[in-house]
Amino acid sequence: MKARLPKGYGESPAKQLQRLQEEMQKNQEMLEAKTYEATAGGGAITVTMTGKKELTSVKLKPEVVDPEDIEMLEDLIIAAVNDVVAQVEEDANETMGALTGGLNIPGLG
Repeated sequence: MKARLPKGYGESPAKQLQRLQEEMQKNQEMLEAKTYEATAGGGAITVTMTGKKELTSVKLKPEVVDPEDIEMLEDLIIAAVNDVVAQVEEDANETMGALTGGLNIPGLG
C-alpha cells in the first residue's frame, strides 16, 4: 500500500509559494464575482453588494419611507449596509484563511 503525501509535499518553497499565489488569485476572483444581500427593518430595506464591496442596489418598501422619521430610515440603511459588508468580509476571511492556514497576511481578505 502506497502512502499518499499531502499536495505540495516535496515542492520547493518557491513552487509552494507560486501554487499558493495561484490559488489565492483564483479564490479572490471567485469572491469578487459573488453577490451578497442583507435586509433591515424586517425586510423593509434590502441592500445588495458585490464581493468587491461595491453597493449595487438599495431597495426600500414604500411603508418604510416616513417623511416625519427620516432618522429611522437612515439608521435602517446603515444597519443593512453594515450587515452586508460583514458578510463579504466574513466570506473572504473564511475562504482565504483556509489557504493561508490562519496566517494574517496584509492585503488579503
